[in-house]
Order: sequence, then structure tokens, then C-alpha cells
Amino acid sequence: MENVHENKINSAVQKNKKSKWQRISKEKWLYFMVLPGLFYFIIFKYFPMWGIVIAFQDYSPFLGVRESEWVGFEHFHYFFTNPDFLRLLRNTFILALYDLIFFFPAPIILSLMLNEIRLSFYKRTLQTLVYVPHFMSWVIIASISYVFLTTSGGVVNELISSIVGKEINFLSSPDWFRPMIMGQIIWKETGWGTVIFLAALASVDQEQYEAAIVDGAGRFRRLWHVTLPAIRSTIVILLILRLGNFLDTGFQQIYLMSNSLNRSVADVFDTYVYFVGITEGAFSYSTAVGLFKSIVGIVLIVGADRLAKKAGESGLF
Repeated sequence: MENVHENKINSAVQKNKKSKWQRISKEKWLYFMVLPGLFYFIIFKYFPMWGIVIAFQDYSPFLGVRESEWVGFEHFHYFFTNPDFLRLLRNTFILALYDLIFFFPAPIILSLMLNEIRLSFYKRTLQTLVYVPHFMSWVIIASISYVFLTTSGGVVNELISSIVGKEINFLSSPDWFRPMIMGQIIWKETGWGTVIFLAALASVDQEQYEAAIVDGAGRFRRLWHVTLPAIRSTIVILLILRLGNFLDTGFQQIYLMSNSLNRSVADVFDTYVYFVGITEGAFSYSTAVGLFKSIVGIVLIVGADRLAKKAGESGLF
């Protein structure tokens, strides 16, 4: 009897394996389409991860990874005891917090507004217009900001001067640096961020809107009780992913907009890694700083995922 039972189990396992290979063979072209993306992540994301070992070494390009001296957590200790650490952490954290408070809701609000437009021609036209800034480089955005905000004939300052009689030095003032950075991000990326939310809104069951209308719900109540609950899972997932990049404030934008006068609030981890790692050649130390950022991102994304599951959402893992 035992042999018969084992034979049945083995035959079921073999049949299951065979069915899996048949399904893979049947859908082989779909798997083939996945290969470029898979190779991209393996080559450019996973394979370079072995380089984090130099964060624990006194790495020298002439000696290589194998011959460089092992120093353990020395670079981390120096980083955490460095007087610049708290300033960098504060500047990075404030910009990241502003990003969550002001930028993250912006694509959601814009998507809800676009979704309320009933004439398809105007809707497509507005979508195209708000997508355009995403395809501009940060160099162009910085140049546009300089033209508009400079005190040497800038359009914005000319207007302010004609109203209040004095100009505001937006480009060099530490007080205006963070609002300027947030304004650039919102203008550049809000339109592109609506792509996912508009796709989620397109899948909302129209019968729910019809039932709400029959019950006497106005536009705002339909938005609050039908639209937002329908895209809540999408919002939660994107928020979790956003927290994974919480300390990534963007090197190009910060580097282009910073100068000696606003450096006290413009120095963040991304620019610090560049100045220390590239200009000063401290490869191991800058790698340790980058690894610290990655660890914080992993902790945040795992913690947010667990909180989302406790709140009844599906989460990521």
C-alpha cells in the first residue's frame, strides 16, 4: 500500500512538472519578452551589488578589491561621528518629507481632476501638455529657473519688483531653496505621475457611479466614496515604493541649483557622495554612505509594507 501511495505521489509531481513546462512552452514568447528587462536588472542592478564590499575596505584602485585592506565598520563609524552627518541627515530628511507631503499627492489630485473632464479632446490635450516637462532634462529645468528667477532681469523678479518695489534672490537664498526645489519637481514630474493613476481610474466600475448617482450622491461624494476607494491599493503600493527611495533626493537637480550661498541647506547625501567619492577619491567612504542610504530604504519599505498589511491592504511582499 505504501508503494502504491508513493507511486501516486511521484506521478502527481511528475505530471505537475510536465504541466508547468507545457505552460511555459505555450507562453514562451511572453517569457522571451521578459528577458531584456531581466538582463537589465541582472547586469546593471544585481551584478554591481558585489561592489558594496569596498565599504568595509580601505579600497585602492591600484590594489583592487582582493588586495585592499579590510577595515570593517571604520568608514561607518567615521561617517556617523562626522560633524556633517547631522546637517546632511536634516537637509535630506526635510527634502524627502516635503516630497511626500507636497509632491506625492500632486499626481493623485491632478489625475482626479483630469478624470472629471468629459470631453475627450480636452482631456487628451491637457494630458499631453502636463506630460511634456517630464521629458526635459534637469539642465534645461535649471536654465529655465535661472532665466525666470534671477535678479538680473528675471521675469518673476521684474514682476515682484514692480509690485512691492524690491527683488527676491531666489537662487541664492537658503530660505527659498527648498520651495524652489519642490516647485521644480512638482512642475516636471506631476504630469508623468498621473499615468498610473489614470490607468487605475479607467478600471473603476462605472456601475458604481451610476448607483451613487441614483442614491443622490454629488460629484464630491462620488469622488470620496467611489473613486478614491477604487484606487486606494494603487496609492498604497506607490507610497511603499516611494518610501524605498526616501533618502534619494536627486543628485542632478540639487547639484545644479546649489551654490556657495545656499550650501547650508543644499548639501544632501547624494551630493556629499559625489564630492567625497569622485572629487576626493574616497571610494570606500562614499560607498559606505550609499550603503547606509540603501539600508534605510530597505527598512522603510519593509516597515511600510507590514503597516499596509495590518491596515488591510495587500502590500508588496
